[in-house]
Amino acid sequence: MTQATSDTAGFPGGSKSRVNAAGNRIRDGADTHEDLAAVDEWRAAHRAVLNTFQAILRNRTKGTGVTVAQRHKRKRTIFDKLLRLPGMQLARMDDVAGCRLIFKTVDALYAFRREFHLAHFNHRRRNESDKYDYIIKPKPSGYRGVHDVYEYNVSSLEGRRLAGLSVEIQYRTLVQHAWATAVEVIGHITTSQPKFQRGDHRYQDAMALASEILARAHEGRRGPRPDLGDSDVVQQFLAADKELVLLKTLSGLNTAKQQVSGNRNTILIFEPSGDLAIQTYRDATDALRALFDLEEKHPDRDIVLVRADTAAEMRSAFRNYFSDAKDFISLVNAGCTKLASGAKRTIRVRGGH
Repeated sequence: MTQATSDTAGFPGGSKSRVNAAGNRIRDGADTHEDLAAVDEWRAAHRAVLNTFQAILRNRTKGTGVTVAQRHKRKRTIFDKLLRLPGMQLARMDDVAGCRLIFKTVDALYAFRREFHLAHFNHRRRNESDKYDYIIKPKPSGYRGVHDVYEYNVSSLEGRRLAGLSVEIQYRTLVQHAWATAVEVIGHITTSQPKFQRGDHRYQDAMALASEILARAHEGRRGPRPDLGDSDVVQQFLAADKELVLLKTLSGLNTAKQQVSGNRNTILIFEPSGDLAIQTYRDATDALRALFDLEEKHPDRDIVLVRADTAAEMRSAFRNYFSDAKDFISLVNAGCTKLASGAKRTIRVRGGH
């Protein structure tokens, strides 16, 4: 079979080259209705990939207290990534389908990941173990966590059609997830995006300092500002917080009043007012159809399709959509206290000598 034939053998969106061409035209602002339809078909096909991996992960984490959730990448976020990364080929974008696991400790995270890497299935991990390890090497933004990218590989007729689609698995601790949640919330309530180091640099600096505090105080590790002393990192964060009124603003946000139902497929919609609208669906196909319809009707809104087993897991895994940063606030406050008191003890000991 030639490369051209394999590239067009039923691949979602027509072919990989067709999806890439659509992505290039979207980047150039010259996309057509046919381009958008091809991208929608390609995005929708990732549902099977998500379902396969979330089932594997839930089976392996059953009874462990690890939170597992999945999400379809938002259309707006996909288009934004195309603009941010001019060399990105859309058919190779590896985080359109995403599964998230949240662990209590770093040790538990690494233990699970090591075992998962030994799993006997045909899905191929595309990255080396340390390539996306942002715990060992945090991002400048302060993001910490670990990612793996797997390439879907199933021998069934439908599975072969989806061969080459990817899923990103995110491994985070509760502490790392609290920080990531707060960053997402800031992106929703301000014009800045510290996650991507865009907008007001003060938010970027504050969240990088907060990440350093959380890493040191709660996980015994270093973050994105390893050269600062404990006292310095706390003082600089408190100064930034005072200027931005950051923690007070986050603590004043109201969580969504609506309750997430027992339906596993949930669409979260940010209204222009800042309120969160929630729509739930028992059937995944109905949810995906509704997602695409809402995105077409409201291209200016943040709309995301997520799934978790229970309402509690939904709110825990996707707290950023519920403007819930209380864990972040509590952890940062405790971390500042711990590091500040430790710095004082060090100074007293040194002074005594």
